[in-house]
Amino acid sequence: MKKLLSICIFILLAGSTHAANLFPESRYQEAWCNKMGGVMEYRLDDGTRVDCMAGDYAVEVDFAPKFYEAIGQSLFYALKTGKQAGILIILENGTDGRYMDRLYWVAKAERIRVWMITPAELQ
Repeated sequence: MKKLLSICIFILLAGSTHAANLFPESRYQEAWCNKMGGVMEYRLDDGTRVDCMAGDYAVEVDFAPKFYEAIGQSLFYALKTGKQAGILIILENGTDGRYMDRLYWVAKAERIRVWMITPAELQ
């Protein structure tokens, strides 16, 4: 029991060491989706929600370090909606670019449209 408690405390502390984002994901989502004339939080029949339905695209919005998750979610939403997969990737700092080569490589192979947004675009 003591070991389990120690593990739980370690996980909680490890999770809290990540740097905070400059803005919440929803702020980027709202700004971009409104600009695109899309519908935010489009609810699917299984209870999941597409971050933004914009034109021909079902778009997942996520921070650059979570691009792997964004790939899977965008493909799932595209299959569920019959729309094309899209990802709006949030770049908040200079090191986020390191994820882009990997994202573009998969996006090209899977025909996922990628857009980028930075904090400057929220001003």
